[in-house]
Amino acid sequence: MSKAHLPAQKKVEKPLEKQEILLLYDQQCPMCDYYCNLVHIREDLGNLKLIDARADSALLSEVTQRGLDIDQGMVLKVGHQLYYGSDAIHVLSLLGSRSGFFNRMNFTIFRSKKVAHFVYPVLRSVRNLILKIMGRTKINNLGQSNNDRF
Repeated sequence: MSKAHLPAQKKVEKPLEKQEILLLYDQQCPMCDYYCNLVHIREDLGNLKLIDARADSALLSEVTQRGLDIDQGMVLKVGHQLYYGSDAIHVLSLLGSRSGFFNRMNFTIFRSKKVAHFVYPVLRSVRNLILKIMGRTKINNLGQSNNDRF
């Protein structure tokens, strides 16, 4: 039998395995809390679990062990991989849903790693100013002396 007479074979695609996706951020920051509660990831990838960086958690311990200062950036954990600061917001935009104005805007702005690296420090500075005005203290997960105020 020639190839022309064989039935076409359908390509069977293996579904993506849903991963644990965790986002460690400062819940006391109104700007951070607003962003993190509006951002949604695609359902086929898993569920996004928000974790308050001011509460004790296994992820905060892992971040601290790796020497990452949570006051300088949020952390996204996808499977076993950690993304910090501008990398976290960039990857989050790529994993994000495109439904709704906010999520489309998030993807448009942060899908570029260069833009994320440029914009994130500005957002962090605004966050720090807001928390200073509110009289909040730093999280100081690394336990640095004289590092409790913004």
